Amino acid sequence: METILLKNIENPNSAEISEYLKTGGYRNLSKALALKPKDIIEETKKAGLRGRGGAGFPTAMKWSFAAADPKFPKYLVCNADEGEPGTFKDRPLLEKNPHLLIEGMAISGYALGAEYGYIYLRGEYPFAKDVLNKAIKQAYEKNYLGDNILGKNIKFHLTVYQGAGAYICGEETALIESLEGRRGQPRSKPPFPVNFGAWNMPTIVNNVETLSNLPYVIQVGGEAYSKIGSKDCTGPKLFCVSGCVEKPGVYELPMGTSLKEIIYNHAGGIKNGKKLKAVFPGGISTPILPADKTDCPMDFISMPRHGSMLGSGAVIVMDESVCMVKVAYRALKFFEHESCGKCTPCREGTDWLRKILERIEHGKGREGDIELLSQVADVIYGRTFCPLGDSAAGLVMSMIKYFKNEIEEHIKNAKCVMSKE
Repeated sequence: METILLKNIENPNSAEISEYLKTGGYRNLSKALALKPKDIIEETKKAGLRGRGGAGFPTAMKWSFAAADPKFPKYLVCNADEGEPGTFKDRPLLEKNPHLLIEGMAISGYALGAEYGYIYLRGEYPFAKDVLNKAIKQAYEKNYLGDNILGKNIKFHLTVYQGAGAYICGEETALIESLEGRRGQPRSKPPFPVNFGAWNMPTIVNNVETLSNLPYVIQVGGEAYSKIGSKDCTGPKLFCVSGCVEKPGVYELPMGTSLKEIIYNHAGGIKNGKKLKAVFPGGISTPILPADKTDCPMDFISMPRHGSMLGSGAVIVMDESVCMVKVAYRALKFFEHESCGKCTPCREGTDWLRKILERIEHGKGREGDIELLSQVADVIYGRTFCPLGDSAAGLVMSMIKYFKNEIEEHIKNAKCVMSKE
């Protein structure tokens, strides 16, 4: 498959508007402005584009809710708060292809009737902030942003807003709270942001990768776009592969590519000739899969049938030398630290899970700890304001399901079974 999202990023000047224009940049914005907003939404619907942030919600359906709301102004927010451990797929778009995102946002803003856009950027991406601000300035100078885009009397203004490093702000309502200047905590839903979002106005929050697909949807049309990928999940997908592989990196592949193919064909297989032990298919917020469960299509519909989720597409690979108890413990330290504290099951539950796993990892596990882990995870799951609690619980449940023997050995031997001592 030819690269669509990562096209031209090997060019050292790819972030410059002059280079973007040479490759046909902003032509699709001009093409989109000749259409009616409803026609753009319809093409996006035909394309079958789903949100690339993790949930995989149909983009056109989300847009139609906001577009139909009579309230103005409307806001378009790009979620560039890439805080999921193992996830770095949006970074090359932000740093090396910023005009693709800007063009996608301008098209989306026109389709939605949104005159104001924000890129909510991860606090740990200072270089991306500089690149984006420079690219936005260039887009204003060329009249691709502003009060009268390409002389069409269409208005769209774009601003970069840098977050403060909170993982919870990847959740759209917590992101909106932070954008408004408050502490990043998720809101109760309903109402949903499409009707009552930023400043209680209709707001669409889409991921960097999602919005970057829009120029290509306009270029080839929804029907042609829908022929890429799998039947129910179309288009290209960015997979970021890390861990025990020969060639870690970001790979642009058709949606539905097998997890096994990603690991062995594209990322070069397991490093140093070792055996595969386990994989997080979509970041640590997705249930872990053992080596014999990796022959599965990586898309939003198929992955739940195989016991996990696509998530952000962050493939974290672990070989036979990795201690799964330590992996679970480290992950729960992260979830405990990043819990915003708003709801009791997550605030208290992640702390409990971390403490139990810490005991087991350090040789102080007790009989009944596995059952206790399972009970605490059950209490958390499905009872929190946002998916953070579910992610922590799901990780523990999958560890018990597939690596219970390793946890039992830790408790029985009072030490890490992978220890060289």
